[in-house]
Amino acid sequence: MIFIGLGATLTFDLWAQFLKLAFKITPSNICLVGRWFCYMPQGIFKHSTIASSPRMSAECLIGWIAHYMIGITLALAFVLLVGESWLHNPTLIPAFIFGVISVAAPFFIMQPAFGFGVASKRQTQPKHDYAVC
Repeated sequence: MIFIGLGATLTFDLWAQFLKLAFKITPSNICLVGRWFCYMPQGIFKHSTIASSPRMSAECLIGWIAHYMIGITLALAFVLLVGESWLHNPTLIPAFIFGVISVAAPFFIMQPAFGFGVASKRQTQPKHDYAVC
């Protein structure tokens, strides 16, 4: 399951790099994920805009570790939901549904917590501050 999570997360990151190269779409700033996690011990879970919150020590490293740990955790959750037998006889529909949910979750959890609104609706255009470190 660790390899499924790592593979899915790596696929996500490679797709983001393809979109950046082919269409000039700025990838997600994983360092902001690290900043979000760094503020949590202080009891701060929601920001007016996380990009204007002061940077935290090692936020990029923490963000990348969290990004891949979240991927591994989602893979574990998927296998727990569908059952280990899915690993021996995988089918598309459960994986597709779980994939859509796991991709949509940041639109409704992380982006509002970052102060960007649901599906980043408060962002009018990508800004340099949001680019990957």
